[in-house]
Amino acid sequence: MSDVISPIDLADPRLYRNRELSWLDFNERVLALAADDATPLLERCKFLAIFASNLDEFFMVRVAAAQDAFEQERPPSSPDQLPRGEVLERVSQTVRELVARQASIWHDEVRPALAHEGIVVTDMAHLDPGRAHLADEVFHRQVLPVLTPLAVGPGLPFPYISGLSLNLGLRVRDPATDESRFARVKVPPGLPRLFPLDGVYVPVEDLMRPHIGRLFPGMEIASAMTFRVTRDADFDISEDADDLLGAVEDQLRRRRFGHAVRLEAHQDSPSDLLGEVREALELTERDTYIVPDLIDLTCLWSLATLDRPDLRDPRWRPLTHPRLVPEPGEKLDMFAEIRAGDVLVHHPYDDFQTSVEQFVLDAVDDPKVLAIKQTVYRAGADSPLVAALVRAADRGIQTVCLVEVKARFDEERNIEWARNLERAGVHVIYGIPRLKCHAKLCLVVRREGDMVRRYCHVGTGNYNAATAGLYTDVGLFTCDDALTEDVSDLFNHITGFGRQPSYRQLLVAPQHIRKGLLAEIERVTQAHRDGTPGRIVMKMNALIDGPIMKALYQASQAGVPIDLVVRSIVGITPGVPGISENIRVRSVVGRFLEHSRIFSFRSGDHTRVWIGSADMMVRNLDHRIEAITPVDDPDCARDLELILATMLADTALAWSLGSDGRWTKVEPPPGTPGLSCQEEFMQRATERLAAIDV
Repeated sequence: MSDVISPIDLADPRLYRNRELSWLDFNERVLALAADDATPLLERCKFLAIFASNLDEFFMVRVAAAQDAFEQERPPSSPDQLPRGEVLERVSQTVRELVARQASIWHDEVRPALAHEGIVVTDMAHLDPGRAHLADEVFHRQVLPVLTPLAVGPGLPFPYISGLSLNLGLRVRDPATDESRFARVKVPPGLPRLFPLDGVYVPVEDLMRPHIGRLFPGMEIASAMTFRVTRDADFDISEDADDLLGAVEDQLRRRRFGHAVRLEAHQDSPSDLLGEVREALELTERDTYIVPDLIDLTCLWSLATLDRPDLRDPRWRPLTHPRLVPEPGEKLDMFAEIRAGDVLVHHPYDDFQTSVEQFVLDAVDDPKVLAIKQTVYRAGADSPLVAALVRAADRGIQTVCLVEVKARFDEERNIEWARNLERAGVHVIYGIPRLKCHAKLCLVVRREGDMVRRYCHVGTGNYNAATAGLYTDVGLFTCDDALTEDVSDLFNHITGFGRQPSYRQLLVAPQHIRKGLLAEIERVTQAHRDGTPGRIVMKMNALIDGPIMKALYQASQAGVPIDLVVRSIVGITPGVPGISENIRVRSVVGRFLEHSRIFSFRSGDHTRVWIGSADMMVRNLDHRIEAITPVDDPDCARDLELILATMLADTALAWSLGSDGRWTKVEPPPGTPGLSCQEEFMQRATERLAAIDV
């Protein structure tokens, strides 16, 4: 690459990696966990399911958007400038390779290993006579009553195929007239996909196929295929929408009728049936994926959750942060603890329930609390935090909740939460039509003597107890006057009417985050040029923003060492002589989903660390309300630096990106056991809590 790219031409597209292809690289790293026989067996099932679920969303959102852009002949807008048609072709080729690998891992490795452990997934052809008879009974009692045949013919158009539904496509022939028709039978989504039959599991579609003729009396089933359709599930809300809630609900109704973007079909599908389905869905061969085994391996979640702890990772129970452990026989005064010094929590190692949830619950029950304000992006199905806000409103506390009703795939749940909150008297903001509110903020206003003091939590993850046990995130509790006033101003800006205020500490998108981080990068770069050694370490989920990547290239050219820990999408190319030889890129993929965003900028003896909700993507920096905060408390900043250092030392879960665009697994030195940063964090949390019990 260095032979053909000028080191000063930082706009050259060859320096940048395509977003869609980089995301597929990430999902390949997820698949590698499923392929690793050192991964416990049911965890391998989990990662196969996660890989499949990730791919579904990728097609529903990213591939759908790329298809639309290609059809409308929109030019590339990302730094890599890869033509839309080429992106779609390379996505199609890569996905075929990955799906074939996924099927092989399932069929050749995981499925036989499950059988060895007494968890048998089989088909009708391999059932013994007793179970075959039971399968017949189960079909007639539990499956047949909920099946609906839909045939194509005069006055009967090709049936609508709902997104992500599993279907049997049939050629049905009348032996008396030799007339044949296409028919479709949907696999009932309310039934178990892997049907338990006396100690074994049979895919429900396999249970259906031998008996499907019952739905077509007097006819012959000439041929059959199993298939699944993926549809465009993304939508945009007009900036001029007067009724945001109504606009989102209208788009949700339309979502189920989005155009088809992918057809998956089993490898035994007859070509004529496959062609008929593909033509009816207006798809091409590029959009058609032949699957050699089970279609839709998200069904493996049902196996991953089986009660077999011997086949799973040892269970991790999050521990209370030592600063938040009450004295024996006493109740913790969380506000006093925050006044004594900022508190940094690291989930899921530090317990979400005894930190973030307790912060809100204590505020609700505190007679000195005057107001609670919180953002909600993905709260989950049964959120104690949202329930607490309802109780706060009942108690007369001024309660404000910004519920982002445009949070993709959580829109319906968030609309329900918003309406429940509003009925309870909470001041609910549904979001802003042209922006998503992705900031993770909670503000508590409390009367203390003759003054009013603000407390806040600024985090990197959603206020969701379920994901807090699965995702790694950090959060800061503080009562710093400047920062809490910033958070208060941001809430007032969102709920009121006025220009974006100037903030003292907080960086807020879309106005300030890119500008602020570029200033930090430039500060370190210039000081390094002037002889003050610097270093940049950034941890995030995605790095694809052009200006940020260009600034990092310039810092590297100035000699600044740069370490990037990026979970998924990476648009930058490390290791290019004269451009990025000082940039190293890592990705950590393990049992917990790396979700925290931490940005560290060191110049000489001074280091400033930031945390917040934003990834380095155009959508975050230009089209969302995001917030990142400096962490100036020395102990909290030191903890964040230790998190980054531990992740950079990982030799068990880490992958390294090369200048050729390939990811390679980081291996420990010969004869040395691998260091898993996630295991290390669990161990440290255990030791830290044990130390205060001595």
